[in-house]
Amino acid sequence: MYGIGEKNVDQLRPRGTTMSDHQSNDIYESARIAILLPCYNEGKAITHVIASFREIIPSAQIVVIDNASTDDTAEKALSVGATVIGETLPGKGNAVRRGFSEVEADIYVMADGDGTYDATALPQLINKLVTDRLDMVVGTRAEKEQAAYRSGHRMGNRLFNTVFAKLFGERFTDIFSGYRVFSRRFVKTFPAISTGFEIETEISVHAIMLRAPVAEIPTSYGARHEGTESKLRTYRDGARILSRILLFTATHKPFVFYGLVAAFLSVFSVLLGLPLVIEYLETGLVTRLPTAILTVGVMLAGILSFMTGLILSNTGIGQWEVKRLAYLLHADQLKTLRLELKAESNK
Repeated sequence: MYGIGEKNVDQLRPRGTTMSDHQSNDIYESARIAILLPCYNEGKAITHVIASFREIIPSAQIVVIDNASTDDTAEKALSVGATVIGETLPGKGNAVRRGFSEVEADIYVMADGDGTYDATALPQLINKLVTDRLDMVVGTRAEKEQAAYRSGHRMGNRLFNTVFAKLFGERFTDIFSGYRVFSRRFVKTFPAISTGFEIETEISVHAIMLRAPVAEIPTSYGARHEGTESKLRTYRDGARILSRILLFTATHKPFVFYGLVAAFLSVFSVLLGLPLVIEYLETGLVTRLPTAILTVGVMLAGILSFMTGLILSNTGIGQWEVKRLAYLLHADQLKTLRLELKAESNK
């Protein structure tokens, strides 16, 4: 951890506003709120992002996870009073894992350091988490300008969200949103295995398998800050995300994954063997012995795949029971804030 820098926040506040304009947000002082910003070469945007979040919730701890940047991201974050944690392993997943493990808070906010997410929506996300006793609230992306998405990303997002919904259920409409608010017990029981941009997918899978209470709220999604560029590589990262979704399916829903493999192999075996059966019925001979051997082998592989899925599914139940028990060990830390929000809403 690099440490904490000092600078007058008013120097970064937009003209015409003062701390009193957001005085109602002082209500969040009863809870420890940490805003985590994983960054790689976001030096041109990071001070603006930090200022925008600090303007909305002054009491929050803002933590920049510097993911081996080669520019002045860390120095600029320190200069405006943010805490900076260095992570040398490249990839957003590694940065998020480091932030989750190092930072202690009651409420965790995850956003990007490029200025695409709307800081003014944060109180709504936090209030939803606290008042409805949720473990995660996702700020789904409602783009406010055409440049927010690169060419092809809209189609890719729809495709992956559809595949994810078919495999894991339709609890989320935007599995790739990086704007999320978490409870402490969700963060501290999340394994964070992913290394790259597939981290949001892993978070969504974890919430579904844990049967955690979650919600989505539409938020504005704008273009990146001028002078910055996206680190997402369309085809390379798209392939990684797809492979990770399949891996999550095999790991967390093995009966579905191996059952589909078994069904494919069984159908393929039947199609291979059907001409042989017809030939045998007509002539009483099987002249294509190699094909007959292949047909039997493929069918046996299908049976083995089905049994593998059945065994792994039963084994996985015990693993998720252990994870659920670990999740329940974390007590509710937001009772005071919940009462304060309720009192505020009744005024």
